[in-house]
Amino acid sequence: MSGAPLESLPHTVVVPSPNFLLRLVTPSGTFGAVLADTIEELRAVALAADDASGHFPAMYARVTDRIDRAARAGEFGDADGMVRFAGAFAGWYLRPRSGVDPIPRSWRATWDVADDRGLLVVQHLLLGINAHVNHDLGQVVVEVADARGGELIDMRADFDAVNAVLAATMPDVLADLGRVSQWVNRAAAWGADRWFHFSLTTARDQAWRFAVATHPLDAAARARAAVELDRLVCVLAYLVTQPVRPVRWLVPVVRRLEPDDPRAVTRTLLGPLA
Repeated sequence: MSGAPLESLPHTVVVPSPNFLLRLVTPSGTFGAVLADTIEELRAVALAADDASGHFPAMYARVTDRIDRAARAGEFGDADGMVRFAGAFAGWYLRPRSGVDPIPRSWRATWDVADDRGLLVVQHLLLGINAHVNHDLGQVVVEVADARGGELIDMRADFDAVNAVLAATMPDVLADLGRVSQWVNRAAAWGADRWFHFSLTTARDQAWRFAVATHPLDAAARARAAVELDRLVCVLAYLVTQPVRPVRWLVPVVRRLEPDDPRAVTRTLLGPLA
């Protein structure tokens, strides 16, 4: 992995800003505008990037747009609650990305290799998913449960819905990527899309277990758990960049079949939002 070695990266515990928590409990009726702003911010971050750090927010903008459209169409039992949760979740990416919050080690490990042209587009996407789902998701569940003042189990429907939308968006993203990188289509035919779905499911389950384990804890214990989680997610990031043989041998070959311009890939991943 290029960039700073894992052991040199600082242990960071992210604490949401008071203004952000205040926004979580804003009266009903304002969340459509908040989520629209979130989508535009994700899109802007993606288009501003001149390296692979634009890939994840491009995909994430599409996920958030899908949540927004589904909420407006009445597809969620509690549309306001769902949009609140989606906005809170996006904030855990956008705040460190924009410098509002400190950068966790797991996100730093992702962004440190954004200029590595030897990694596949899918590896860059997996790095972002690893940080956002394995590191952020469980913590945002606890954060929003605290803000709502309810039981953690009350968050389960929103938690499952966000993950379902993420999983449902991936085939569209991979299909768009396949138009510029033919190996993606071949990999999907071989079942790689099912492996991708399995990875998302595994990460989702880990995030919920973390939320269940840490929700009853006091602030100090939660902070210690967050540091350990950040360390473990960093290890997973390293494994994404250094896969086992024979996959490691195939990566340079497959990479030659991909576009070399990361900005073009980002625009492709944005799909209709480009």
